[in-house]
Amino acid sequence: MKKLLIVVDFQNDFVDGSLGFDKAKDLEEVIYNKIKLYQANNNDIIYTLDTHDNQYLNTIEGDKLPIIHCIKGTSGHEIFGKIKELIKEDTTIFEKSTFGSLDLGIYLKDKNYKEIEICGLVSNICVIANAVIAKSALPNARIIVDAKATASYDLELHNKTLAVMVGLHIDVIEESYEK
Repeated sequence: MKKLLIVVDFQNDFVDGSLGFDKAKDLEEVIYNKIKLYQANNNDIIYTLDTHDNQYLNTIEGDKLPIIHCIKGTSGHEIFGKIKELIKEDTTIFEKSTFGSLDLGIYLKDKNYKEIEICGLVSNICVIANAVIAKSALPNARIIVDAKATASYDLELHNKTLAVMVGLHIDVIEESYEK
């Protein structure tokens, strides 16, 4: 049974850039090791990239979050740290202009994955949005989120999000993490 790992928005701007936060930096090693394990077992890996342009502040998201980030072509848009080194030429990457990737859902709909693990940033925004999309595309697949491989700038919101995911039948394999 082939498994899939989805690495959500592990980009410079979310780790140490304009929207960066300390806990995000701690995820690099965990996510790196997950990717290496999936590669070693010949499983699939997909990345999503939050992707905006110079008109970001004129969008609804830009109105509610008026911090310029992940502008295509900037270093903030790039995958963070040593995770970037693991991207191969044929890696599937979905650029998305909002929290969830509809293209990811369309792509998954015709696949036969029985298990999908999701990691990355930010747990209470893009991770949950893409977990719901994966669950919608493949309702009989086991969707997993490892709490040690995702984080939020707000620990309380992170923990509430994990609880919501459990309610959506997404398996959270770690219920919380320490500060």
